Amino acid sequence: MDLVSGEPDPSGVAGEQRELVARLRAVIGARDAELAALREGFAAVRADLEAERELRRRLELRVAELERRLRMDSSDSGTPPSKERIGARERRRAERRGRDASERERRKDRKPGGQPGHPGKGLSRDLDPDERREADPPSQCCRCGAGLAGAEDAGSSWAQVWDVKIIRHVLEYLLPGLRCPCCGTVTTAAPPAGAHAGSVSYGPLLNTAAVLLTAYGNVPPERAARVIGMLLRMPVSAGFVDKASARLDGRLQDAGLDAAMRAALEKEPVLAADETPVSVLTADTDPGSGEPVPGAAQVMVIRTPDERLVWLQALGSRRAEAITALLAFFTGFLIVDGYSAYQQLSGKLAGIQQCCQHIIRRCRAVTKLGPGSLQSWAGEVITILREAHQAVQDARSRGQPRLDADLLAGLRQRYDDAVRFGIIHSRLRDWDAGGNHPGYVLGCWLRDHADQAWLFTTEFAAGVEWTSNSAERAVKGPKRHQAVSGYWHTQDTPGRWCRIRSYLDSAANHGLTALDAITSALAGEPWLPATQPAIPITREAKPCPAPAVAWLPATLPAIPAAA
Repeated sequence: MDLVSGEPDPSGVAGEQRELVARLRAVIGARDAELAALREGFAAVRADLEAERELRRRLELRVAELERRLRMDSSDSGTPPSKERIGARERRRAERRGRDASERERRKDRKPGGQPGHPGKGLSRDLDPDERREADPPSQCCRCGAGLAGAEDAGSSWAQVWDVKIIRHVLEYLLPGLRCPCCGTVTTAAPPAGAHAGSVSYGPLLNTAAVLLTAYGNVPPERAARVIGMLLRMPVSAGFVDKASARLDGRLQDAGLDAAMRAALEKEPVLAADETPVSVLTADTDPGSGEPVPGAAQVMVIRTPDERLVWLQALGSRRAEAITALLAFFTGFLIVDGYSAYQQLSGKLAGIQQCCQHIIRRCRAVTKLGPGSLQSWAGEVITILREAHQAVQDARSRGQPRLDADLLAGLRQRYDDAVRFGIIHSRLRDWDAGGNHPGYVLGCWLRDHADQAWLFTTEFAAGVEWTSNSAERAVKGPKRHQAVSGYWHTQDTPGRWCRIRSYLDSAANHGLTALDAITSALAGEPWLPATQPAIPITREAKPCPAPAVAWLPATLPAIPAAA
């Protein structure tokens, strides 16, 4: 509406009104422009604030992830105790003291060490000692101090000392030569295995010492030679120490140890497998391109659950094709960790058992996450798996081939409910770098691999155990060598080490001493595993000399005990 009339106004009031309206419109326009600028500034500030909030949210998630990683130790991850941070063990003890109940309760009156009934490994008196000596009789009473000269004989006690006498033993073979009556050629007798005509060689005992120091003691050849010289008083060189392992490895390859081990393991109903990375200075090269093979070198362990047979193999990498190619011969039950490469074998295996100890560690890591006790479902999974294991142990002790159907169904239902709870309550929770929450990742994995986690409850009569501890114990060997020596030079050296350890460990589990095993191998007749089908085991057991073995005695002359 026009505020000023269009009629003539002699007094000039209309003109003033028009000027006022124009000025008012200018003020309103300025205010509108100022408000628009303020709105733009507010929008920019709001965008900056949202960006800051988003950055803060991401940083909080990053801090949560870093704190989770820093809290991880051997109890909730694959970190070995030797690589834990200082104070990790003390922190775990403090946490256990702070809880109302411990995961493993012990009686208050339980003393440390072996308990009553434990067989122990102490020495017992040898009723036929090699030597007897009589000690000087006491000169005074141990109670009153009176002299005992001419006192009445009150019998005697005894004390034994077991020791080893180390002396040098030199054995020389006379090699007779006979002249042929026909052509006059002189033929000289061949020396026994381990000896060489016209030269001096070290015997099987020194070869055993060199192999054991490097293969079991993880001692470098230089230091091993010094130890042998100091302990056995036999000066040897580092070259001899290294060649002792090379000679043994050559005999084992010639005898076909790897093929025999593969054939024996193929007949086993259940095997456990694990792998660990090792440092190799010079990687293998691709024969076609000449380029280094990608991936980190690994040592893989294939072992029977009762630890009778152990087969270590050096791999160029942890790639799935390398692992599946090595295990292609096996069709039974396989106990493994959560590495996805093993899943490629599921089509040809009778079944895969996921190591429940790995599952428990992953669940324990999730229980430490918040908010509050929302991730307590993972602790419930731990409890359920342990109850299932105890039920299997009870069934074995009663000689039952399977669990009660209602008991197993109840345990599985509790497991499924706990996993479902974890998935639902962790699905929409944010995590670092836009990834899924660890609780959601674990819940989905437990849901997808439930049958593999529970295989031990239905196939324990076939020998399926709930953990891959037997393989993990064998993996400690290369890990310890890695910690002590640091690296291997080429891929051939860990292969040699693995072959020797496989031979000595398996032979020892079948009742052979290291001296017998190495002596027979150097003589060209090493111990080889039997290839007949094995009887399925029904419990975890320590190695014992029971199964039949295809071992031939050594042909080298016996070494006197004093040597």
